[in-house]
Amino acid sequence: MAPHPPTEFPCQLTLSIPLPSPTHATTTLRTISIDAELSPLVQRTLTISPSNASVLQVHYAATTNRMLRVAVNGFFDSLGVVLGVMEECDRDTVLLPGGESVQGAQGVEEVKV
Repeated sequence: MAPHPPTEFPCQLTLSIPLPSPTHATTTLRTISIDAELSPLVQRTLTISPSNASVLQVHYAATTNRMLRVAVNGFFDSLGVVLGVMEECDRDTVLLPGGESVQGAQGVEEVKV
């Protein structure tokens, strides 16, 4: 369970993001956690779900709903880049029979060449 920040951060949201494997969840966590939140008005905690190692959990706390929205939008932009790179560079595991594609996920765009 995500820690609950002090009351000066009353606006909170927890996201649970299922990924194809525990390795993908860990790679996503390590990649996104490199970039700290830019605003001191927002706190973010990234963890792997204790009940399912393939699920990345992201807990946000912010001073206002607007700051929460801006931070979460930025997170989804970053997540889209990470998922796109995984799909391009890790085809042997993401696209195994029975595996799930990230095509159609928010932030992942199809590029026709």
